[in-house]
Amino acid sequence: MTSAPRRRLPDRSGALLAAALVVALAAGVVVWRTALGDDAPAAAPAVTPSTTAAGGGPTTASPSASGPTGPGIPARPGSARPTEPPARVCGNAGVLDGPATPPPGALTVPAGDNGALVADGTFSRPGVTFWFAPGAHTLGDDAFAQIIPGDGATFVGAPGAVLDGRRKNLYAFTQTARDVTIEHLTIRGFGTGRSNNDEGVVNHDRGAGWTVRSSTLTDNDGAALMLGSGSRTSWNCLSENGQYGFSAFAAQGDTAVRDVVLDHNEIWGNNTDDWERLRDGCGCTGGGKLWATETAVLTANYVHDNRGAGLWADTNNRDVRIEGNWIEGNDNEAVFYEVSFNFRIADNVMLRNAIVKGRQFQKAGDAFPVGAVYVSEAGGDARAGDRFARSEIVGNYLRDNWDGVVLWENADRFCRPADEDGDVTATCPWFRRVFGERFRTQNVAVRDNDFVFSRKAVGCTTSLCGRNAVFSNYGTWPENSPYKGDVVQSAVTFAQRNVWRANRYTGPWHFTAFDASRDLTADQWRAAPYRQDAGSTFG
Repeated sequence: MTSAPRRRLPDRSGALLAAALVVALAAGVVVWRTALGDDAPAAAPAVTPSTTAAGGGPTTASPSASGPTGPGIPARPGSARPTEPPARVCGNAGVLDGPATPPPGALTVPAGDNGALVADGTFSRPGVTFWFAPGAHTLGDDAFAQIIPGDGATFVGAPGAVLDGRRKNLYAFTQTARDVTIEHLTIRGFGTGRSNNDEGVVNHDRGAGWTVRSSTLTDNDGAALMLGSGSRTSWNCLSENGQYGFSAFAAQGDTAVRDVVLDHNEIWGNNTDDWERLRDGCGCTGGGKLWATETAVLTANYVHDNRGAGLWADTNNRDVRIEGNWIEGNDNEAVFYEVSFNFRIADNVMLRNAIVKGRQFQKAGDAFPVGAVYVSEAGGDARAGDRFARSEIVGNYLRDNWDGVVLWENADRFCRPADEDGDVTATCPWFRRVFGERFRTQNVAVRDNDFVFSRKAVGCTTSLCGRNAVFSNYGTWPENSPYKGDVVQSAVTFAQRNVWRANRYTGPWHFTAFDASRDLTADQWRAAPYRQDAGSTFG
């Protein structure tokens, strides 16, 4: 018996972003420039949980704000693995509140309608620090009223300063100024309701070097924040936005977003508009998504209760580190790494992820594993650089997720340059657009992880849960495919250096290899021909 190919509709973020830009320009929007910002603080400021938002009114507390959903997260000496959520930012005045008086030399922006400052170009002056006084700030009634910063400008909020789009303005900060800093502001209400799909509210045009820190970006359509090269995003609350908390996509004329850092952000409750339902199978939702990034570091973030995946890297990403994060209660995967290269997923805590999606698969009788970590057509490749050419999933603590680590390679997904439009399985690597070139799930080491699982805890009533997997489908399509039959199934399982070792298992774990129909016990998984999990313990 063979498993059917897993396909989804194409994630066409690039085309959609480009189209959106053309429409915006035609409508009179000006959106462009570039930048470079300060590094994240070395340590968290002292924080005291608050029950009020930066705007002074009540805020929705994040579902897990009171602490982790269970004791006993073991420390891992010498690692960055957290023992509690490392960034409880949302609602924390100690992190989010800015200076009560204007910084020296700053231009004060009074509360109320700041549309005149937009219209006369005041906000576009380079190198100026703008201090937003306490209260609500608006930009006028035009949908395309937006702040277009100058190079090196800083926008800082006083305690209680809110930039409010009032569901009238589409975007808050746009164009490509360099070295823009935004801090201590609440930015909310941008987008007219299920608008801004595949677009962003802050740094709409992916300007380089932007620093966004100690701010609340909430209740906006699309992505709250777009990341440009050299961006630094730290100590923010990115919550309850329509599509993503953040997204990264290369600016026009560039091939990648480079040198991206996200650390100590709380990212929760995003994809409120449920775009997977509105655009069936779009692959365009979750806590945050990277597209075509080169050298990205995601550390010490608290990513929880998002509708969709927690953190998703999709298409031609390379040299990505996802380390020391607390990822909990997301409907789908905790980490999804897809058609990309060279990663390190290390020392994260992943609790109760993919249960919503897993139960949907269980109800449908679908045997395809739903991993907390899902690697799809991705792995180490020296052509993408030396670092992480041997990719690793190492030192993570995974408890009561639907499944564990899933390494999958779709036999029918490979480069077909003349056949790309509308077909996600035809995607080509940036370095070689030649028919037959594959994104391979290869050179992945899964080691020194703690896998803890209880069927009762996740509500699993069949054998379709509690699995680690390395497998493919029987190749059938397209007609001229060089990968028909079990070519890829054999390769991904036996020949592409995908290895489990030195892991610790607690609970009724079992395993899938070669194809989705093979349900293996731990003894079978460790024995020939698979020979996995040498040096691991089971109990």
